[in-house]
Amino acid sequence: MKPLWFVIVTGLSGSGKTTAIKVFEDLGFFCVDNLPTALIMTFADLCSQAKEDIQRIALGVDIRTQGGLGNLPEALQRLTDQGHRVDILFLDAREEILIRRYSETRRRHPLDTGELSVVEAIQREREELLYLRNMATKILDSSEYTIHQLRDVIHSWFVEPEGDRGMNVAVMSFGFKYGIPLNADCVFDVRFLPNPHFEPELKEHSGNDHRVVEFVLTSSIAAEILPRLKGFLEAALPHYVQEGKAYLTVGVGCTGGRHRSVVVANEVGDFLKSQGYSVTIHHRDINKD
Repeated sequence: MKPLWFVIVTGLSGSGKTTAIKVFEDLGFFCVDNLPTALIMTFADLCSQAKEDIQRIALGVDIRTQGGLGNLPEALQRLTDQGHRVDILFLDAREEILIRRYSETRRRHPLDTGELSVVEAIQREREELLYLRNMATKILDSSEYTIHQLRDVIHSWFVEPEGDRGMNVAVMSFGFKYGIPLNADCVFDVRFLPNPHFEPELKEHSGNDHRVVEFVLTSSIAAEILPRLKGFLEAALPHYVQEGKAYLTVGVGCTGGRHRSVVVANEVGDFLKSQGYSVTIHHRDINKD
């Protein structure tokens, strides 16, 4: 029986699971959405014995799955015991984002039977899926992601790196005022750097603007700290690789996520690319006020 790689795609209704499944399909995974959990082991046996070259499988499971999710942990443990690789991707989103998405699409929440409001249904679903979220290999808050950004993150996490360093690295800038990214493995706070927000000629420009870049990087503080940050990552990342980690998310935060964190995330991302890592850079809050 050949070993397979299963990615369980789950999370809150409206958080982007359908989009994620399509991304996995584009990446060459064999995808099945809402397979009853009681059939997972039978399905795994059939795929292992199939003549077709099926090696990577993405299974969409959520609150709608027939038969419920109660026996899912047991099924996943049996997959692992049989030598299969199992990862769980849990998609999440902030409550106000989920409410807005349901309002825009005019869809009913799966738990909305007429007795619950949308807010109550979302809260109940979050409670019922908490145990699955705690089991997740990766948690992705899709609140501010476009479809293209969602694809980039999934690609960085679940496509084997082609470089010789053996790990995909996602570098994400963010604003602390909007919350720390749930999926970050390492978080660096750069709010001590000079703030372009208080410079009238720079305030309206982002950290991708060369004037903002120059303002931040030419400061004496940046000249002192950035080499140390790069040195830390240069020393630490090979140990993540040795531990078998295939993907790592580095978060870089400032107050609003528009200026300093963007500059530093770009610097860090370019540096890690020069070190041979496969790197994606995403600026989560760059377009927020």
